[in-house]
Amino acid sequence: MRFVDQLPYETAEENHVTITMADGVRLSARIWRPVSSDAEPVPAVVEYIPYRKNDLTSTRDAIHHPYIAGHGYACVRVDLRGTGESEGVLLDEYLEQEQRDAEEVLAWAAAQPWCDGNTGMMGISWGAFAALQTAARQPESLKAIVIASFTDDRYADDMHYLGGAMLSDNLAEAGTMFAYATCPPDPEVVGDRWREMWQERLEAARPWVLEWLRHPHRDAYWQHASISEDYSRLRCPVLASSGWADGYSNAVTRLLAGVDVPRKGLIGPWSHKLPHLGEPGPAIGYLQEVVRWWDHWLKGIDNGVMEGPMLRTWMQESVPPSTSYEERPGRWVAEPSWPSPQIKEVVHPLRGATIVTANEEEPLPRGRTRTVQSPLSVGQFAGKWASYNAPPDLPYDQREEDGGSLVFETEPLAERVEILGSPSVDLEVSASVPVAQITARISDVAPDGRATRVTYGVLNLTHRESDEHPQALEPGRRYPARITLNGVGQAFPPGHRIRLSLSTSYWPLVWPAPEPVLLTVHEDGAALTLPVRPTEEPDGMPQASFGEPEGCRPPPVTRLTEPEQAWNVSRSLVDYHSALDIVKDRGMQRYEDNGIEVGLRACERYTSVADDFSSPSGRSAWTMTFSRPGWDVRVETSTVLTSNAGEFTVDATLDGYEGGRRVFSRTWNETVPRDLA
Repeated sequence: MRFVDQLPYETAEENHVTITMADGVRLSARIWRPVSSDAEPVPAVVEYIPYRKNDLTSTRDAIHHPYIAGHGYACVRVDLRGTGESEGVLLDEYLEQEQRDAEEVLAWAAAQPWCDGNTGMMGISWGAFAALQTAARQPESLKAIVIASFTDDRYADDMHYLGGAMLSDNLAEAGTMFAYATCPPDPEVVGDRWREMWQERLEAARPWVLEWLRHPHRDAYWQHASISEDYSRLRCPVLASSGWADGYSNAVTRLLAGVDVPRKGLIGPWSHKLPHLGEPGPAIGYLQEVVRWWDHWLKGIDNGVMEGPMLRTWMQESVPPSTSYEERPGRWVAEPSWPSPQIKEVVHPLRGATIVTANEEEPLPRGRTRTVQSPLSVGQFAGKWASYNAPPDLPYDQREEDGGSLVFETEPLAERVEILGSPSVDLEVSASVPVAQITARISDVAPDGRATRVTYGVLNLTHRESDEHPQALEPGRRYPARITLNGVGQAFPPGHRIRLSLSTSYWPLVWPAPEPVLLTVHEDGAALTLPVRPTEEPDGMPQASFGEPEGCRPPPVTRLTEPEQAWNVSRSLVDYHSALDIVKDRGMQRYEDNGIEVGLRACERYTSVADDFSSPSGRSAWTMTFSRPGWDVRVETSTVLTSNAGEFTVDATLDGYEGGRRVFSRTWNETVPRDLA
């Protein structure tokens, strides 16, 4: 990244500005704005997240907010109610209270003497959710949004459930927020009230996974704040981005197709990162794109930002399997609209173990069946639902996974094939039990046999017709089922094979079904549909379309202890115990601009025994430490999730320490019935 020290506007920064809500709760904001805005008001851009502006996101914030402010905007970075130095408590994600607060923040910003009355919202992940959900409420001052790594559908396309099957990230994200929602405010900012505020957060805390487990189907809980329920609610322009390695690879194209507002989409090869910090690379000059967007929609500058294609995306080249990449080779391609008229849905029948291509006759007679009953070990090399590119968390070579799967593949390709969009698999299946799941994976198989997973999809077969009203399977009865895989842009070279793998488990990425299933796949009607982008089509954009990544120089951070990252798979051939252990430890760091020292260590552990479907267990444990001379505070959380055929069990602990002495402790031991989950 190129750090920019000279910008069009000289800026000033305010580290702690309070914004009072209607109920008296005061939210804390950090503001960067042009010095000249005292006399010449400017538009305001709000980012609204729960991740602690004073320390944990301060480095990232200092790269992009001063940059945008230096181009003539007031950037307002707000900690959600109950996080950082904001008062109150945070009880769950995307609640009505959170969105009302966001509307009040926008109204406050628009009314400030340094603001011209026009506002925008931006963010990644939670911040993007907040921007999209707030925009759907149509606040008067909000003129445009910029969002990255988001979803418009909280049930079907978030880290909780996928195809009606529960993701292990449902536990992991709950563990993350169990820790973040119980951290203390900084006494140097809020004064002597810090202990009272912290105690209020600790007393109100509860493992969020309990609520998420109680809603295994698409109901009002998930429909709230899912703008896919009514796209017409979004009436302001949107610049939307994500990455193919992210868990949110589907939302950009779905939003482009669903809304009727000025819109642009951008999908790179990135994990869960902002595009100017994108990993795997190449990262791009995203902040320049953002400034152009704000200049047009908040300042009314006719800069041609809406010219050109609706969607710009990275077409990935074939790579060997790896759990991380510094860069993904490929090229930028563009689509003038979405859905794109040049992308063809090509249907490939599945016959025997073959994916039938257009130039082949069907090699086997119809009416055949094949069966699969996958071991629980299938999925240990699946990586994370959403890659953060640290620790290495992308899927590894799929050959071992394919050993427990039903596999179909093409002959070696005679010519290059490129896909852009969401593949799908149509099957007729019968199962041996009332609740079963199926995972479909597409891999790029090199001539040497190495298999790189390209995309995947999951379906809880009780959700085959409806996420709102799932129905148990009648064992032995045939049912049609469609599995929609995650969107991707991927090239398959000549000589490679396209492989489709079907498994009845994908643990630990997906929580297993209540019991093993023997799944019969009936050949009649079985097909793989690929969204093929013709290789003779022009790319639609020059390859130098994006500038070099740039931003402002962040303040210094001193590393006090070394970080640790681990991703270990282990198996015992004595007791058949398997485990995946993940460590994400930032090490201790001192933020030199305010002197606060912060440590963050997160450990996840997923275990199972042989093919005992009552044995899977997941644990998410966090330790977060905050200190300064005379102040030393630590929060420790642990959430353990287990299940049997009839219910989930959550065992959780929360401990708060001050000066090495435990000052708060609480435990939870609760069960939640499994409802076709």
